[in-house]
Amino acid sequence: QVQVVESGGGLVQAGGSLRLSCAASGRIRSPYAMGWYRQPPGKQRELVAAITTGGTTNYAASVKGRFTISRDNAKNTVYLQMNSLKPEDTAVYYCNVLLGLNSYWGQGTQVTVSS
Repeated sequence: QVQVVESGGGLVQAGGSLRLSCAASGRIRSPYAMGWYRQPPGKQRELVAAITTGGTTNYAASVKGRFTISRDNAKNTVYLQMNSLKPEDTAVYYCNVLLGLNSYWGQGTQVTVSS
């Protein structure tokens, strides 16, 4: 089993920054992808950014140039640096670990951006 725990959410004013962290533990071994998804109020969950073990990244168009995903393979940890935050970035952010055909999710962390 794999455990996934996020941290770093909170309340920030528009234009501000936040950094999310996600640590995976348990029966995990490379290679595996890690990613961040978000679910705004009343909407479906969507991909924000993802990164492979080798460092290849993928971003949603809405966050490209503002958000940066990175990972520390030695710590099984992924980060999401969020800059120039907008009210529309308000959502519950979930960390995902994709290990083979198995997908593991964290409990989510709330990010609220005030205008």
